[in-house]
Amino acid sequence: MGSPCALSLYCESKLQFEDWVEKCLYQIERLENTYSRFKPDSLLSKFNAAAGSDATFSLDDECWQLLNYADTAHKISDGLFDITSGVLRKVWDFKSKQAPPIEQLESILALVGWDKICLQQQLFRLPKSDMQLDLGGIVKEYAADLVANTVRDLGGKSGLVDMAGDIAIVGPHPDNSPWHIAISNPANPKQAIATIPLMSGGLASSGDYERFIEIDGERYSHILNPKTGMPVKGLAGVSVWAPQCVIAGTLATVAMLKGEVPGQKWLKQVGCNYLTIDSKGELSLGESH
Repeated sequence: MGSPCALSLYCESKLQFEDWVEKCLYQIERLENTYSRFKPDSLLSKFNAAAGSDATFSLDDECWQLLNYADTAHKISDGLFDITSGVLRKVWDFKSKQAPPIEQLESILALVGWDKICLQQQLFRLPKSDMQLDLGGIVKEYAADLVANTVRDLGGKSGLVDMAGDIAIVGPHPDNSPWHIAISNPANPKQAIATIPLMSGGLASSGDYERFIEIDGERYSHILNPKTGMPVKGLAGVSVWAPQCVIAGTLATVAMLKGEVPGQKWLKQVGCNYLTIDSKGELSLGESH
């Protein structure tokens, strides 16, 4: 998944542990080989390579469900959660420390828009040449949930799946104590600003502190608004915990995209468990109703 990942499992033997890890790795590798934009032979890369052509694809049930999930996320976020927005990376070079010219942004924005796609399971296609899908904002969290479910199906009752900070809980420690999940401090990501105890479900975080550039003293996040093409401003970080990691990840990302005040207001309206960190480092905690 392009990031450090970890499995923490309680097993009855080393042999059982190795068997479970092998089955979990199979699922992770399967998802990466199918949905990674970095693998030219992946299904996702084939979608993108065929953009604008008459080629159509028949989607299996898993892919169909993931794209329908993306469709739902697009609707509940008023178009801010958009898996076609990855194409904006073509004009945003976060190593250059320069913002792209406005004309470049305008031309690339014409390729962004999930609403341009007619979602059909047997005839899926990207209608415009150079359009791209990027499932990076869904599949890693989905993978965490899938691995946790895999362990449970194998009989596991205690464990934690960490997919680069996207967390899924198999179950509490054997003594029924929770897992304590550290939330990074945006001002110093190697330090924890808070700790969340979890017995089940998943937790995901979104923030501007891992990848960003500074231009004239102003920080520009790698999280890009699909409507404007510009980096989001406002919140430094959002963490959400929910019954599934994939849901937590979507809610955290949407809150970041909405900005500080609208993002916090939206999380309250959704009624989820969350922790936000504003640009001044102030924390705000919300709990589900």
